[in-house]
Amino acid sequence: MTDYPHLLEPITVGDVTLRNRVVMGSMHTGLEDAPWDVDKLAAYFAERARGGVGLIVTGGYAPNKRGWLKPFASEMTSRLHAARHRRVTDAVHAEGGAIALQVLHAGRYAYHPFSVGASSIKSPITPFKPTALSTRGVDRTASDFARAVRLAQKAGYDAVEIMGSEGYLINQFLAARTNDRTDEWGGTAAKRMRFPVEVVRRARELVGDGFPIVYRISLLDLVEGGQTWDEVVELAGELEQAGVTVFNTGIGWHEARVPTIITQVPRAAWVSATARLKEVATVPVCASNRINTPELGEEIIASGQADLVSMARPFLADPDFVAKAAAGRADEINTCIACNQACLDHTFSNEKASCLVNPRAGRETSLLLLPLPEPRQRTVAVVGAGPAGLAAATSAAERGFAVTLFEAAPEIGGQFRLAMQVPGKEDFAETLRYFARRLDVLGVDVRTGTHATAADLASYDHVVVATGVEPRIPAIDGIDHPKAVSYADVLNGTVVPGKRVAVVGAGGIGVDVSVWLTHEEESLDEWMSHWGVGDPTLHVGGLTEPKPRTPAREVTLVQRKTTPIGIGLGKTSGWAHRAVLEQSGVTQVTGATYDRIDDAGLHVTVGGEQRVIECDHVVICAGQESMRGLYDELGGRADVHLIGGADLAAELDAKRAIEQGTRVVAGL
Repeated sequence: MTDYPHLLEPITVGDVTLRNRVVMGSMHTGLEDAPWDVDKLAAYFAERARGGVGLIVTGGYAPNKRGWLKPFASEMTSRLHAARHRRVTDAVHAEGGAIALQVLHAGRYAYHPFSVGASSIKSPITPFKPTALSTRGVDRTASDFARAVRLAQKAGYDAVEIMGSEGYLINQFLAARTNDRTDEWGGTAAKRMRFPVEVVRRARELVGDGFPIVYRISLLDLVEGGQTWDEVVELAGELEQAGVTVFNTGIGWHEARVPTIITQVPRAAWVSATARLKEVATVPVCASNRINTPELGEEIIASGQADLVSMARPFLADPDFVAKAAAGRADEINTCIACNQACLDHTFSNEKASCLVNPRAGRETSLLLLPLPEPRQRTVAVVGAGPAGLAAATSAAERGFAVTLFEAAPEIGGQFRLAMQVPGKEDFAETLRYFARRLDVLGVDVRTGTHATAADLASYDHVVVATGVEPRIPAIDGIDHPKAVSYADVLNGTVVPGKRVAVVGAGGIGVDVSVWLTHEEESLDEWMSHWGVGDPTLHVGGLTEPKPRTPAREVTLVQRKTTPIGIGLGKTSGWAHRAVLEQSGVTQVTGATYDRIDDAGLHVTVGGEQRVIECDHVVICAGQESMRGLYDELGGRADVHLIGGADLAAELDAKRAIEQGTRVVAGL
């Protein structure tokens, strides 16, 4: 018996029977690009196969050099490549898993000067203008795709996925936005479809009938000049005839003005589009995007909206996702919080991808939590149960230390407990749920409501100080006025702000607080309407005019810097947070000098002119200061380690805190 009978039911696609309906979606990690990283890549995938996932899809591999994502990026173009990939496929098969290679041509999204596209139309998110492929060049590229699929088969892959969405080359051919050709590869919807159909047809000819070809189809382009729904349906039918075995869902181009996968996107927001395709498709259909729990996956398949579910980042967060669900241990899953900070932000900054809540992701061969060799059980005291302390305590217990976790507050969580109050960051509560359960499973002695002293820590073999931060109080005249309140008191409910609020400090916390102050509860339909997502049968590409938000309060966000507000936010999510500020009518003031706070509100000087921001409250978000009194009291003992915000306050950084907590313990 299982709680997830539909999710864990086997399914046969082509000649391959998958052990369940869970797909680990494609996620480019950076390990794909260098031949010396192939064993790291094999270990990364093997750990996920061992964790029970039905089908793994690799990061994207180009079918030719002009299709590279960046110079010398991953490609599948030769028998040497195929032979090298045997180390990956053998590692996955040894763990009972199945794996598909994704074939992806970057087109105009390429970060190199010899990029090509359906037309010579520059992307707004890359610096290079592509060269339009010649008529013959398009034909050769379709054959290059087919050759890459055949090489994947020779490399031992169980299937391939052809990337036809997210605005990459195939998607560029399909949309009038990026295809202004007048030859046989453009000019009409039917001619724009010819390229993906030829890719699949030629691939099928090379690999035979039984080899599964998954096609990642763009259901909602979410850009002007995208495909109509009728065109999507027609394309699906043509691709089935050409030999597609499974459709995987793609939502939105990378240049779309609508967020599709970040935390603020409601869970399973796009499943209705997949369900609409399933109504007309004759092959299995896979749902994707913001599906991060087995309960969601079960519901989607049981309700008939999809045949499989794809989760990419959830397998960065927890490689044992499926095994835990199958064993009745779903409450032990380390849930993906869709923050993008260590995965997509890294990828788009040309760094190796990992995971904020699981820093071992992508580092399976280097960040090891090895069992202790000594017969005597050594002891570790961790002081502070914020993200850094929680990571240290659980990692130490996994290694076999006897761990005591001290926390002065009545509950674990630290700054994460505040973050999860912010609209769009509710999933952060899942991380605290995971850590709480992990502490229990590992038998950590958790002492909340306890201020640890140096004397309390004298007998431990190791002490990890993770005492965190406290809000910094800036030297503003009137900072002790009743109108001046801390962001912590606002988010934890101690203070209920009035209708007019000034926010001092526009870093990540200031932006989050401004979102919290202006937010009204909204349904999925309301969220869609605020972002301008409409019925794809009525609106081309699913895109329509966004409806304005009605903010709960009148907010003015002020910063000293003259740079644009929010410029330091995450690379792949910051733009959406800035957009919410605009949608909510937040007044943004830069280059301000804080003069004083009084009964009238916040007095500032901007550009040499004095002004008063009339308000009921002034919320102070002026940074943090490390709380390291205990560390100083311990007198620099060699066995004492300082981590997290107590080590470096700066802008709150849970990614660094959790990784630091894990690494410090790995080195004990």
